[in-house]
Amino acid sequence: MSTHGLKDAVVRPLHWLLLAFPIGLFTFALFTDIAYLKTAEVQWTNFSAWLITGALVFGGVAGLFSIFDFAIGLRHGRSRRATVHLVALALAWVLGLVNAFKHSQDAWSSVGAFGLILSILCTILVLVAGWTAYAARESVR
Repeated sequence: MSTHGLKDAVVRPLHWLLLAFPIGLFTFALFTDIAYLKTAEVQWTNFSAWLITGALVFGGVAGLFSIFDFAIGLRHGRSRRATVHLVALALAWVLGLVNAFKHSQDAWSSVGAFGLILSILCTILVLVAGWTAYAARESVR
């Protein structure tokens, strides 16, 4: 089996599977941030911190697959989609790391306007990364 065949058979589906986690986790972290701002219940900030941490773990692993996909795409001349995907996922991960540090503060200072903006940006970026990855899935068929 060639490298390209291995990528289509094993690597790509695993990448897409791993990518689903940061998409869901960053999105739910945004929802729990909003819930905290509406209720002032401190447990929502704890949920956000846990969700962001999980998104960073799975996003990091998905990022490794994205780097691999990007390198293969360069060799085959299909780098535009892979570039957008990799940049969006990398920015989401970096902003997510900043957001994780922000959410490690106490109560209101952990979310506030800045934490909410970071959560919104992370969510948008992983949705863009997911869109480009799953759109590539349709073009492969």
